[in-house]
Amino acid sequence: MIMAPSIGVPSKRPLEETLVKSPAVNGSAHQDYGHQRSKTRQRRSEGKAIPQALLNALYSESAAAKLWNVAYKALGSVEPPTLYPEYTDKKDFQYIYRALDFWTSGFFPGSLYLLLERQVRFSSTANSGVKPHPLQLQHLCQWWTVNLHQNATIKNTHDLGFMIAPWAMKAWSLHQDSQAYCSLVLAAYSLASRFDARVQSLRSWDVCYTKRYSYDDPSKDFLVIIDNMLNLDLLFWAAKHTGDNSLREIAIVHAKTSQKHHIRPDNTTYHVVNFDVETGLPKSKFTNQGYSDESCWARGQSWGILGFMQTYGWTQDPSFLDTARKLADLFVSKLPEDNVPYWDFDAPVEEASPRDTSAAMVTCCGLVLLYKALKDTEESIAAQHYLDIAMRILNGVVTNYMTPSTPRFKVDTSASTVPTYPENLSEEQQQHGMLTVTVENLQGGLTTGHSLGKYAETILTGATINNYEFAPRRWSDHGLVYADYYFMLLGNMLLEMGLVDVNDLDW
Repeated sequence: MIMAPSIGVPSKRPLEETLVKSPAVNGSAHQDYGHQRSKTRQRRSEGKAIPQALLNALYSESAAAKLWNVAYKALGSVEPPTLYPEYTDKKDFQYIYRALDFWTSGFFPGSLYLLLERQVRFSSTANSGVKPHPLQLQHLCQWWTVNLHQNATIKNTHDLGFMIAPWAMKAWSLHQDSQAYCSLVLAAYSLASRFDARVQSLRSWDVCYTKRYSYDDPSKDFLVIIDNMLNLDLLFWAAKHTGDNSLREIAIVHAKTSQKHHIRPDNTTYHVVNFDVETGLPKSKFTNQGYSDESCWARGQSWGILGFMQTYGWTQDPSFLDTARKLADLFVSKLPEDNVPYWDFDAPVEEASPRDTSAAMVTCCGLVLLYKALKDTEESIAAQHYLDIAMRILNGVVTNYMTPSTPRFKVDTSASTVPTYPENLSEEQQQHGMLTVTVENLQGGLTTGHSLGKYAETILTGATINNYEFAPRRWSDHGLVYADYYFMLLGNMLLEMGLVDVNDLDW
């Protein structure tokens, strides 16, 4: 049984030395990519071609313009953002914001960094359209993350991976950002402080309240949710970069515990397992966001697929690969005809039953990692099968749940002419125009500017945060920041794996 480590900066290498260490590539969806930059740019597409319509959606100018336009609104503020987009209202699909210490705060800047990565690593001379300059994007990324570094010290939640990793791992891999590195390491130790050697797991929630139950005494209850599998990536990353193997051991032990207690014999998943603090054994298993305690909440299943695939990528333990495959096969077997999952696979299906595009996109990322793990083995046919399913799910999402507005980048040249000396400077030597966004509004006219009023601010809709009958509040059928994040992440994963040729993209 692994014991909880003492938490602190590892002494195996000086911190200054680790700050300049070249990043290493592993199987994580958040892995470091920088040192393969030149190879990736030259790589041609592998495997069966991805339909052009899906490429047009994944790498659309509209998606980039929506991210840019939301981000740019904060640029004129006297201080960097302290509120972060989470979900949209149902009327106008405008973002509702949450405080910087809320668990979803890392996803929007994570999407900005994914957009920056496309510009820095995957841009092609053939993609010469109007777009933000990489330095502009980098500034926005940094502006939106200045106040997020402080989250690395939080020790009352398991969500450090969600809050820090989406943006900080990219800041490190793209720019060797030392502050991002330090925040990643600090966040990993904050997360590791929640490990309990008796339970052999990281505590997810300290307390939990619904209209049906209340858990308010951490000395009696030890709550672990399937979502926690996604935060292990942070521990593996920090272990690799600091040399502190105890972080890796905690991640593996937690994954083994979830493997044992969160997965039912039929390969569906429990959302929450409550362990006895003294014995380390489960006391109860229930839901906090699904239809019922014994139902299969769709996003919980997707967290399991991607989480176990990330863990497999770091460990190469075949049991984690096998678990991810079983969860994925179950997920696929429950899909409706249009391949967009309902919010819970066991909830009654009616005309107004909510879907969950966030579960769809998380699963797509997991399926692509399954393809990556199997494509060069004797199971290459199965690998292609998983990739094909991912594209079927993506097709269902973009066909039915991409928001309708199509903003595009434009250059405003009205203020580009300035007095010069000498007076006969060529056009190329004059100031360039300002980058703006143009969108067709509901009346069919064109609106231009950085703040375009009420058009859908997310790339996708059709997401469901929580539709549990006894939840304190129910949200469904809306845009959601992490649905968009995993949509963007999927696109970058396909580029990294050589499944998309950048010369075929119009961005």
